[in-house]
Amino acid sequence: MTTRITDVRVFDGEQLLPDRKDVTFDATGIIAIDPAGTNHGRETVTDIDGSGATLLPGLMDAHIHLHSSDTLQQLASFGVTTGLDMATWPAGKLASLRDIAGREGLADLRSPGLPAIGPAGNHARFVPEEAVVTNPDQAARFVDACNAEGADYIKIVAEAPGDGGPDQPTLTALVDAAHEHGKKVIAHAATHGAFAMALDAGADIFTHIPLGPPLDADTVKRMADNDAVAVPTLTLMEGIASSHGNAQAFAGSLRSVTALQQEGVTVLAGTDANTEPGAPTQVAHGTSLHHELELLVDAGLTPTDALRAATSRTADVFDLPDRGRIRPGLRSDLLLVDGDPTASIAATGNIRAVYIAGVPVHRSAAE
Repeated sequence: MTTRITDVRVFDGEQLLPDRKDVTFDATGIIAIDPAGTNHGRETVTDIDGSGATLLPGLMDAHIHLHSSDTLQQLASFGVTTGLDMATWPAGKLASLRDIAGREGLADLRSPGLPAIGPAGNHARFVPEEAVVTNPDQAARFVDACNAEGADYIKIVAEAPGDGGPDQPTLTALVDAAHEHGKKVIAHAATHGAFAMALDAGADIFTHIPLGPPLDADTVKRMADNDAVAVPTLTLMEGIASSHGNAQAFAGSLRSVTALQQEGVTVLAGTDANTEPGAPTQVAHGTSLHHELELLVDAGLTPTDALRAATSRTADVFDLPDRGRIRPGLRSDLLLVDGDPTASIAATGNIRAVYIAGVPVHRSAAE
């Protein structure tokens, strides 16, 4: 089926295009982006009136946790067409989800499989024992095992010294082994001490942002100098702070993101969406990313920067060149919303339609 959305504003992943367009696409990808009113005489095109609306690339959540196919359906219902998973096991479960992801109304996914954890940190309470890496000699074997199971990147859990995570030599060995395989490393770093250790190890992407005092200027500068990427998961941090009645701690997290943005650090939109009973706070899949975008704007990003953080920037960081932008030849994962989210970021929640690989998503769960 070929679809054409007519007379629509287009945010192409980088900017709002200056004039309204007609965007034509099917399951093979985006076919054309023409001036509004152009008619190429395609006999089988289904036209959809896009007046008053904005067409965006499908959104990407740079930190989710998978649970079942329902996770992928829920993401898709809210216009999140790609989810970057941060830990799923066992391998058979992940393989079955990979088989169905990205088609038939389900969001696409990428995953590391198991994360590398320490022997006594918080994650050791619920992550399988084979994820524990206790010394540098085990690092290469862990990374080899992840690669054998199809890991898209390597996830490590950094804890502050003394909190039971991998020690500094082990973290560094894990990063080095991943880089030898050409894999990026995502570091769970929720405290100032963990941030420092992950920076020393050379991690590429830092997920979470500490509550409480903002990151110091030296840490922010090191993030910029290292070309490190931040996925602050503000929705999660807000939930944790709220559950403890500590709004001031969350205000510190917002200031950290402000400082990172001002220093030129790439900031991505990720939520830590999960339904784990033992999680610090549960975060709803799909809908939470729209709140995350609002929080990023609260932290000082422009609405356009926030949209880039959930589209083109995430595609670039996670090496997904076929998506995150609206261009001929790219994957037809698309989100149609009423209003102009480059003027008011809340407009991303005014969803009119979602397409995955050119096929409209049935949104009954969201509605």
